[in-house]
Amino acid sequence: MKLFFAPGFSSLADHIALLEAGVSFEIAKVDPESKRLADGGDYRDVNPKGQVPALMLDDGQVLTENVAILAWVADRAPDLAPPGELGRYRLLEMLAFIASEIHKRFPIYFSLSEEAAETVARDIVERFDLVAPRVERGYLLGDAFGVADAYLFVMARGALQLDFPLGAPFENYVARIEARPAVRAALSREAAEPPPGP
Repeated sequence: MKLFFAPGFSSLADHIALLEAGVSFEIAKVDPESKRLADGGDYRDVNPKGQVPALMLDDGQVLTENVAILAWVADRAPDLAPPGELGRYRLLEMLAFIASEIHKRFPIYFSLSEEAAETVARDIVERFDLVAPRVERGYLLGDAFGVADAYLFVMARGALQLDFPLGAPFENYVARIEARPAVRAALSREAAEPPPGP
């Protein structure tokens, strides 16, 4: 199994979740600009969309998109998903919210003039505010870390690095999750990967 990632991109969430689940996998760095892999191959041969993440399963099938990959991980490690009759649907609900309401606003933010970007930045902060009470109490979907936390962590960490005013609940949440062994391992593994080839 192989996870295709780019440092600083949302694929870090999938990397963290796979490590938390104890799944055995390799990683392959993708250059997001050239779409090249370390071995010189064209990443679009793996994922025609050209975006990370992509997870190549042992049988050669490829899953793309954070929501799909994180849900797949949660199916293999039920302790990373909320329990109960509606647990799976609460997880999908939260993953969809993070993907569509938070994550997808960042490319818009980066594409706008400084003045126009301020409006989108306020929208992003408002979306984080909606889940702030959850992270203040612990984790997104209860008392235990789950795959949705891996995704929100990556988004909140990036927002804080960009000086978005998310406040103490998210500063504490990011620091707490960043201290997890799987998170430290994912960050270390991604930093150690050779750059993509020409």
